[in-house]
Amino acid sequence: MNRTKIILVGIFTCMSVYLFASAPPPLNDQNGVRAGARMVEVEKLFNAVNAANEAARTIYTKRIVGVGLKIGFKYGEDWAEPNVEEGPLPALFLRLVAQQLETKPPRLGLYLGSDEPINKSNLFTGEQAKVFTTLKQTRAPIFKQDEMIGYVAMYPDIAGAQPCVACHNDHLDSPKTDWELNDVMGATTWTYPKGLIGSSEYLETLDAVFQSIEETYALYLEKTESFQQPIPITDEWPSKTNVVLPNAKIFMAEVRRASAETILIQLASNQPKEDVQ
Repeated sequence: MNRTKIILVGIFTCMSVYLFASAPPPLNDQNGVRAGARMVEVEKLFNAVNAANEAARTIYTKRIVGVGLKIGFKYGEDWAEPNVEEGPLPALFLRLVAQQLETKPPRLGLYLGSDEPINKSNLFTGEQAKVFTTLKQTRAPIFKQDEMIGYVAMYPDIAGAQPCVACHNDHLDSPKTDWELNDVMGATTWTYPKGLIGSSEYLETLDAVFQSIEETYALYLEKTESFQQPIPITDEWPSKTNVVLPNAKIFMAEVRRASAETILIQLASNQPKEDVQ
């Protein structure tokens, strides 16, 4: 970790203390509503959790799958089947993170969709398709409120690594086979029921995302242990001369480092509000 990142992590910690730990103890008014509690807008939460998820996917795609394919590792849709010596594709990695997140208390939803998906269950329809059309044109996150779901945030899923492009172009079920780098391939959608979030709930939800990412990566590491020739799990990253996989601690340290700056900005830009919910 370089000096700049060390400083960012330190600032992040101090900002968290300022925004959350230093807040006065909440008091209940006559209606039982907490007064004086520091609150975070749900848009800030969406930006933070999306930064963590995007960092994980990028690192997994480029430094694990991208490099791994060059040194003999394999990745596919049937990776979890017995006797299949593969790891999950990047899109499956996100789906697994979403599944892990569903097992945790925070009511945070995570979905991946597209207008031209390989898996038909991920096809955007109706209002989602309309919103995604706008997203493809602007490439900017879209935040909206839904009467049934609550608050929704949609972020563009941009082809930032060659392995993603190659996989979609070569897949037999892909409806589109001319994807190029920097294309908007789909969208990551987050949902949450409330517009304002208490400080403890914000931190617990963000931590749940990091936990879900770590658990998903750990599933891959666990699968490699059943290979005829298990892949060594070390504190190093794979390379042309190093046929290994980093352990979960090393992987997560890089995910946290890569997302720390965006998370810090969300905390710093948040304007504390009183809990009026």
